[in-house]
Amino acid sequence: MAALSFFPFGVAGRIRGGVHPEPRKESTADRPIETAFPLPERLYLSLQQHAGQPAEPVVRVGDKVLKGQLLAAGQGAISAPVHAPTSGVVTDILEYPAAHPSALPTPTLLLEPDGEDRWIETRGSADPFGLPPEEISARVGAAGVVGMGGAAFPSAVKLNLGRKTRIQTLLINGGECEPYLTCDDRLMRERAADVVDGILIMLHGLECDQAIVGIEDNKPEAFAAMSAAAVPHGGRVQVRQVPSLYPMGWDKQLIRYFTGKEVPAGGRSADIGVLMHNVATAYAVQQAVRHGRPLVSRIVTVSGLAVSAPRNVEAPIGTLLADLLAFCGHRPEDTASYVMGGPMMGDFLPHPRVPLVKGACGILALSRREVAASDAKACIRCARCVSACPAGLLPLEMVARIRAGQLESAIGYGLKDCISCGSCSYVCPSEIPLVHYFKYASGELVAREQMKHRTEQTKRLAEERQARFERQKREQSALAAQRKAQAQRKTEEAA
Repeated sequence: MAALSFFPFGVAGRIRGGVHPEPRKESTADRPIETAFPLPERLYLSLQQHAGQPAEPVVRVGDKVLKGQLLAAGQGAISAPVHAPTSGVVTDILEYPAAHPSALPTPTLLLEPDGEDRWIETRGSADPFGLPPEEISARVGAAGVVGMGGAAFPSAVKLNLGRKTRIQTLLINGGECEPYLTCDDRLMRERAADVVDGILIMLHGLECDQAIVGIEDNKPEAFAAMSAAAVPHGGRVQVRQVPSLYPMGWDKQLIRYFTGKEVPAGGRSADIGVLMHNVATAYAVQQAVRHGRPLVSRIVTVSGLAVSAPRNVEAPIGTLLADLLAFCGHRPEDTASYVMGGPMMGDFLPHPRVPLVKGACGILALSRREVAASDAKACIRCARCVSACPAGLLPLEMVARIRAGQLESAIGYGLKDCISCGSCSYVCPSEIPLVHYFKYASGELVAREQMKHRTEQTKRLAEERQARFERQKREQSALAAQRKAQAQRKTEEAA
């Protein structure tokens, strides 16, 4: 198959909607990645820090483990294993608050570091391009690599899907359009050669010829570093700039910008020959395949006005966000909100005593100035939300129906296609929290589907029970008739 053509900048209609929030990246963008983060006293390793089924523990309380050792194996078709971020002792398997707005307890392994940080014997490949393509996916899956941009979808599943559907173009997201976040920017500046190597390894695993890296034009240093790293590879990795516009990092937006193609509603990018990964995912793939290192740490931006020394930190998975914030000079008394991720699409947390997970790219301690709230007013039907929506939806119509309890009607206006980017809320002059309504409605629909499933399951079990009783009744009647006939024959024979 021929690779998809690249559409240069300036082609009309390639970008839909979007907003220009204040970047607020200057406090961390020019500071090198901090790699000297001290090991915490305890690491809390959630067994559900990826899309799909939770991992299943393969260790017991009291086991001594080495860095990189398998702690929990993936379960089912969509899952990911969890590995030890350092050497130490497994001291508990418990229910611990999740890195989620609800902070509900989730199965978690508690690891107490021994301070030695000793690795297991790793099995890398000096020549990953000599491996069979399916071996790339197998090694990525065994290393527990997931989407590092926030979705946390198991990367091996996407690589296998891409190979089966004959992907034409691998798209790498280096946009990092969320305010505050600069971890991907610093990764591309400091480790560009490794990122490009990871992209080439993914191309080999996908049996694909071309990759395009999209970097927002407000990151000239990252663009220069990645371009230089891509030069020796004969154009297989094209590094392109994209406009600084939120949410430019959304996969459908980037795909539309670079290819002119639309991902069908309810469909996947693979349906049109494109697969998208994050730059940090490419780096994790390179570490897994070339060096045999599982995903046990990540680079995360720690920022916000309630942080005295904001920076990008490379920290072990399972570190409490409170420990990371303390390392960066957190002032709890000045904090109004905690956010995991960016302020537009991230999760607002009730407290920071939750663990760092694989998909967490930012930890923000926002001051009252940064989260100043005001009362929502009546919608003035200005349609700014419509113009800002990158998915081409009608937010004002959706929210009107949600308020009226007409969720099925809201679906007809595209509720299921909403990506919760928050662009509509950002531009609303009435300050209506539109995206909150959409998240509520989506959650309510999921709850209704689950209730419907439970009702149908209960009905099916009741029907099966009734059928079983009727079958038993028929069998008993047949047996009684058989015994009566036998008794009658014996009576006749005796006579």
